[in-house]
Amino acid sequence: MIAIVDYGMGNVRSAQKAFAHLGYEAIITSDPKEVEKADKIVLPGDGAFGASVENLEKLGLKTLVLEAARGGKPFLGICVGMQILFSVGEEMGYYEGLGLFKGRVVRFFPKEDYRPEWDGLKVPHMGWNVVRQKSDCPLWKGVPDEAMVYFVHSYYPLPEEGSAVASTTDHGIEFCSSIWRDNIMATQFHPEKSGAAGLRMLTNFGAL
Repeated sequence: MIAIVDYGMGNVRSAQKAFAHLGYEAIITSDPKEVEKADKIVLPGDGAFGASVENLEKLGLKTLVLEAARGGKPFLGICVGMQILFSVGEEMGYYEGLGLFKGRVVRFFPKEDYRPEWDGLKVPHMGWNVVRQKSDCPLWKGVPDEAMVYFVHSYYPLPEEGSAVASTTDHGIEFCSSIWRDNIMATQFHPEKSGAAGLRMLTNFGAL
């Protein structure tokens, strides 16, 4: 069974519908007992970094999510669910993340680092863009390199561990668009909204 963790941050139904379409049992839950007994964990998220970590804590889910990830269960973070796996987020302040990966989550195009090539590029980065695969992440099985996927985000991670970068994407800069280490995979984009390529990624996760 796949547990899609509902901690009050974003639309979790689309992920559940995608797994159901693929034939996988997936429940949406904020019940710690359900999360603990699940075979696989999906941590989605839309919204602010700090509020996401705070909500996990309030619902008694933060420790369970960390234990699941560290304990070897297949684990998939999506969008903000990827960002909060890092050490620190800089969205509307400075907030500690879950610390599963070393690095910061920062905003696109800070004014103090202005570059002419950023003119005309929008924040949030929204819509379809290319992912270039950088590793043998299990999500990529059967997915062509430079597949198009769907993004909605204003912040992106700066991993300290280059080996954790599973893909990159360009939006004014080349940024890390997914990560992978052992059982933990996470995407800045939304696989559940990314057509055939995204469904293939979810199939690969469900089959682990």
